Amino acid sequence: MASTALLRRVLALPPPLRRSVYSSANSHNGAREPDIYDVVCIGGGPVGLSFVSALRSHPSTRLLRVALIDSQDLSTSRTTDDTETYSNRCSSLTPASLRFLNQIGAWEKVKRDRAQPYHAMDVWDGVSGSKIHFDSVDQQQTGLLDAVAEMIPGSRFQASRRKYEMEDAVVATMCENSNTTSALLQRLHDLSAEQLGTQSELKMLDKTRVDSIDLGSEPKDEMLLDLSQWAIVSTSHGQLAARLLVGADGANSPVRRFADIPSPGWDYNQHGVVATLHVDRQLTVEDLRTAYQRFLPTGPVALLPLPGNKASLVWSTTPQHAAKLKTLSSTDFIAAINAAFRLMPVDIGYMLSSTSSTNPTDELAWRGTATPASSTGLPRNFPRVEAVQEGSIASFPLRMRHASTYTGHRIALIGDAAHTIHPLAGQGLNLGLADAQSLAHQIAYGVDHGMDVGSCWTLDGYNNDRWAKNNAVIGVVDKLSKIYGVSSGPVVWGRSVGVEVLERLGGLKGWVMGAAAGMK
Repeated sequence: MASTALLRRVLALPPPLRRSVYSSANSHNGAREPDIYDVVCIGGGPVGLSFVSALRSHPSTRLLRVALIDSQDLSTSRTTDDTETYSNRCSSLTPASLRFLNQIGAWEKVKRDRAQPYHAMDVWDGVSGSKIHFDSVDQQQTGLLDAVAEMIPGSRFQASRRKYEMEDAVVATMCENSNTTSALLQRLHDLSAEQLGTQSELKMLDKTRVDSIDLGSEPKDEMLLDLSQWAIVSTSHGQLAARLLVGADGANSPVRRFADIPSPGWDYNQHGVVATLHVDRQLTVEDLRTAYQRFLPTGPVALLPLPGNKASLVWSTTPQHAAKLKTLSSTDFIAAINAAFRLMPVDIGYMLSSTSSTNPTDELAWRGTATPASSTGLPRNFPRVEAVQEGSIASFPLRMRHASTYTGHRIALIGDAAHTIHPLAGQGLNLGLADAQSLAHQIAYGVDHGMDVGSCWTLDGYNNDRWAKNNAVIGVVDKLSKIYGVSSGPVVWGRSVGVEVLERLGGLKGWVMGAAAGMK
């Protein structure tokens, strides 16, 4: 009882005094105890770095003692200045994600000449050819009047809404993950310089392996803090005791395993093939750009704009097709990509069949001339892929997982540690950044109201805010993947009718866009 009362009194102290008391207690007992931290975050990707940046940039949490652990060398997370080379690991950042990065002062550190906003997106069905066009005007239309006006041919209200005249005409922004990571690291470096001489402390432990995570031991006397309910992180640089342990450590999260939080889901029997491409038109960053996505029965294929004549490919397909694509020569790989957007699904399937001995370049040459664009739904002005960046082709298995809860006692999960999602909607990193923003906000609220940042009083608000929202997005994306995986029958007719109706109802389409952009 006495040790519990002492612990409560110590935890009520401001962070600098609390650390002083703890250090004195250690010196008094001669014991070698773990180094105490208010927050320990495992994972130095964009989600973990944005979370730590949010804590460090907020006046209520900047004095917390924070440690960031990552096994990689974060000093190498720099973006090249070579404008001819782009990483194949890019993300489509929504306006909500950009607002968050702006709020924590990170977006101004991004190399803007390597980030590409796009202003519209064309999506079409690879079987029926039904299509839908999204742009920023649709995103602004969310009312019944907008929807009715869209249904009336020649409506003056409809005609008055000229496209791209909104204050923010961007649907999303393509940015290399390395560019985002580098900007966040620079922001943390600047914050550390600004707060030099204060009680604020951030310990960056990169190139550090996490050996184990265990609960602390019972104190041997009353002068030691009771860490029996705290996570003790054993690393190659020593032990850290976490008042709050945050897992931003990916889909195979050790933090989630330590907390024994189930993460049910399934594999899609698909692989995502990514590459950096060169297309046949040279554009500037200021030009209006369009992203493209075609839904094939084997999975969607997307062409997303990067600066200049570069583009990012994300092709979700069967493991067999992915393996075949990675064995093709550059010339045949380019032909296969052009075929994925221009040919009928049966032709693409034959071209990529493991038993097919045909040459994709030759197949495209004659099948392409025999397949009119009107029969496949190919948008006007769709670019042709001319080259693939050497060494940029890669693939990864696709799966869905969703943790049953994002929090435990002194534990919180964010990003892929909490959820993994099919890439067809480009929401993976955006959901993770929203997690980081929400958790940082709840911790600031807890500090302002005298709460223990690792207690359920602080963490329940984060779980309540994010779990249901993420579950809804994951569910919609999963259903879309399954619906568009059907190649014939009433499902094809039903989804085609639904797309045509959605295309006409601007208000409903605007609501869908707003939800995807994190604005609803």
